[in-house]
Amino acid sequence: MIMKITKQQFASRIINGCNEIKIHEEQLTELDSYFGDGDHGLVMNEITDAIIETINSSNGSIKEMLKDIADAIMDLNAGSSIPLWNSYFDGMSQVAPNEDEMTLQQLKDIFTNGYKEFANISTAKIGDKTMMDALILASMGLLSAQNVDELFEIAATEALFGAEATVNYPAKFGKAKSYGEETIGICDAGALSMAYFFKGMAKKEI
Repeated sequence: MIMKITKQQFASRIINGCNEIKIHEEQLTELDSYFGDGDHGLVMNEITDAIIETINSSNGSIKEMLKDIADAIMDLNAGSSIPLWNSYFDGMSQVAPNEDEMTLQQLKDIFTNGYKEFANISTAKIGDKTMMDALILASMGLLSAQNVDELFEIAATEALFGAEATVNYPAKFGKAKSYGEETIGICDAGALSMAYFFKGMAKKEI
């Protein structure tokens, strides 16, 4: 059982998460076009580009890499997802080790703090048809993991379950909120992009 993860291994998983989102750019934009601004796929493409570019130029510790990612995202001007993803990576960086390796518990800690910072920006709960539907379940589920691989696998499974469940909910936030019950039947693009991120991170190699 793998109980530690290096910076390079973690970076590879993050890049895999970004690439998984990129693969589904058109789908995410289409879903967002029904009741949103129709740009979620494009916005996520910009965010993931910034993440990948930052990782590829990172020479520092895990903490420094995550902080640099947060800063790179915040420098973008691409919609409401920016502060949310910025807060997520900033939260992770706050408790990340200033080293090139971390334990399973430290990995759990950074995801937990990332979620907490995200929740300081978004007050949405499960059932509100937002990114939180995926993030909350992933963040809670990964705490039960007994090794590093299992952590990412659980997070991916839980995030996808949460995202797919948004089909059954009316929107309660954002532009889609004004459509109410009409939004039932459409998966939330933000929740799905978060689920794709965790799905990609469950892959070990680029």
